[in-house]
Amino acid sequence: MKIIKGGQIMKKVFALVLALTLMLSLAACSNSAAPADSSAGKSGTDTATEAAKKISILTPYLSSVTTNQMVETMKASMETKGMVVTVVDTKGDFGQLASRIEDVVSSKADAIVLVSADPNQVKTQLQAAFDASIPVFGCDSGFIEGMMVNATSDNYAMGEMMAKYLFEDLMGGKGTVIALTHRPHPGVVKRSEAFDKLLKEYPNIKLITEQHIEVPGPIENSRKVMENLILSNASKDSITAVWSAWDEPAIGATQALQDAGRSEVIVTGVDGNSQAVEMINQDTNLKATAAQNFEGMVEIVVNEMTKMFAGEEITKGEQYAPATIIKK
Repeated sequence: MKIIKGGQIMKKVFALVLALTLMLSLAACSNSAAPADSSAGKSGTDTATEAAKKISILTPYLSSVTTNQMVETMKASMETKGMVVTVVDTKGDFGQLASRIEDVVSSKADAIVLVSADPNQVKTQLQAAFDASIPVFGCDSGFIEGMMVNATSDNYAMGEMMAKYLFEDLMGGKGTVIALTHRPHPGVVKRSEAFDKLLKEYPNIKLITEQHIEVPGPIENSRKVMENLILSNASKDSITAVWSAWDEPAIGATQALQDAGRSEVIVTGVDGNSQAVEMINQDTNLKATAAQNFEGMVEIVVNEMTKMFAGEEITKGEQYAPATIIKK
């Protein structure tokens, strides 16, 4: 009897120990779940970091002082908002620009920004971006259907403002003028169209020639162009003025005129380039420029993109940052 009772007691003790062991195991599993949840939270944070918006900024004109200024300011501003930014410069090659847009679409960027580039020249590639639901913004570029926003100056109004100031205030409504342009650039096209139209209203002002300035290297190229024009217009007062569609050609033309001792020739530009402003203040041939609000353009793009990513409504189309004339 004692043996039997002892065996029953042992069985009960064993059952109790087994039950306690199971309870402790369950408790341990429950406690180990907490670190698992914490780890999951950490993984979620890592995923959020990986999901930072990827922005591709593309331009064919990074060698331009003002374009470089816009790109660097935009990149810094976007990065402060947690965006991952890649900059692509195709050095004046629009074929390469088209190819790189295709690469960006394939890599599934969250947004594309074209800086100082005509979207009409890469329309097919941008359509691929639209089809892939990749939003496209412009900064100092043109605007086509499908884009979100193009932040720019009112280039036509700016070209008209500078041409009128040159024709009336600086030339007194008479004389000869040379135009330095680069019509592949959408902003330059609009400024040049304003110049062309306004010129017709001044019958006593004669256009000697319009010269296309190469990019990259607009200062060097315009300097060479101007040197040749000085040789073919050697007599004093044969050239009254040079209207430049942006500041780099105005700088190059001014350098050539100074070297040739042609201080009587008036030069104007557009952009508000710091070197151009310095030359204006030094009383060189360069007398005036229209200062574009490049920081304002960048601010428009970054703000509208931030609103878009936040799911807020944005104002699509062209948005203008106002310009002002700088003179001594």
